[in-house]
Amino acid sequence: MRVLIAGGGTGGHLFPGIALAEEVVTRHPKNDVVFVGTTRGLEARVVPQNGFVFEAITSRGLKGMGFVKLVLGLLTLPLSFIEALSLVRKYKPDVVVGVGGYSSGPVVMAAWLLGVPTAVQEQNALPGLTNKILGKFVKAVFLSFDETTRFFGRGKTHVLGNPIRRALLDNFLKPSVAHEKFTVLVFGGSLGARGLNTRVVEALGQLASEKGSLRLVHQTGKNDLEVVKQGYDGKGFDAEVREFIDDMSAAYLACDLVVCRAGATTIAELTTCKKASILVPFPFATDDHQAVNAKALVDAGAALMFREADLTGEKLAGAILELKRDPARLEKMQKAAGLLGRPEAAREIADVLQQLCLTKWGALTGQKRDGEPLRPKTEKKS
Repeated sequence: MRVLIAGGGTGGHLFPGIALAEEVVTRHPKNDVVFVGTTRGLEARVVPQNGFVFEAITSRGLKGMGFVKLVLGLLTLPLSFIEALSLVRKYKPDVVVGVGGYSSGPVVMAAWLLGVPTAVQEQNALPGLTNKILGKFVKAVFLSFDETTRFFGRGKTHVLGNPIRRALLDNFLKPSVAHEKFTVLVFGGSLGARGLNTRVVEALGQLASEKGSLRLVHQTGKNDLEVVKQGYDGKGFDAEVREFIDDMSAAYLACDLVVCRAGATTIAELTTCKKASILVPFPFATDDHQAVNAKALVDAGAALMFREADLTGEKLAGAILELKRDPARLEKMQKAAGLLGRPEAAREIADVLQQLCLTKWGALTGQKRDGEPLRPKTEKKS
């Protein structure tokens, strides 16, 4: 089975695709995955690092853009679609999955036009524009939140959760490792989050009384690295400050509390790793979808949520100290998060994709389609 995964741009779209690809290629030695995105997105670097084939198309966003960028995006659409058609014909996938981001639209539509089974994976409680449109054409829509079915109808939807990379799945059975100090993990996504970084630094003054028993691990993003380091150094805190954390599995295992944004992939990781959290949704997220994501955890008793505009360093410090001093409440939040975890999401989505292939093409092994070998011309990179 060959799966073509289209989309990306941010880790929130890309990493679920990586998790799904890991599941697909471990099922059978002849299974492989090809990713399609843009050269500007995170996928151009991360996909090859993970050993998968990456192809780029020319594509631009439409929603939330200024007039000039909107015009450029509309003018780019025909070229995007032609490039997408060429790639679908080249790789002859057995199924195509869009994971969100503007590059997924042309590819999924090209596959649909050529009669290839298609699906989309929507990570957020509020779906993006691309997936809303594609949802009218595809055979299956994979969701993380049950309430999202209202945008697509229940006939083709599968509420299976957000796929998590294998490196993080081990955390489902071991929520923490022994460590001496109460450890807070802070991050704002792959690019960092200035508003969140600023509030954490402002909170250090109110946390000073606990510095002997408190440790912070902080992913800042490139732009705020030095400023945040200076903030911790100035207050004499035990802190590990990095631009980017490569081993998020180890970071989750070693922390007691997470302070972060509320992107869908982050929510899935928190629930799979069974972590209590303080969520500060990105205030400019499309349709405020991060706040909707966060509310699902708050309603379940797994998280606290603060709007960035209302959050001060003092409020953040108070919330951290309150949870640090109440282990019973913290444990209750961790258990609540774990109840929301869907560690089998990648496996269950792959099951549906396999069924789509069987329904369309029949038994895949050794068969041919339209006179062509089922295995396309290009093999997966090692």
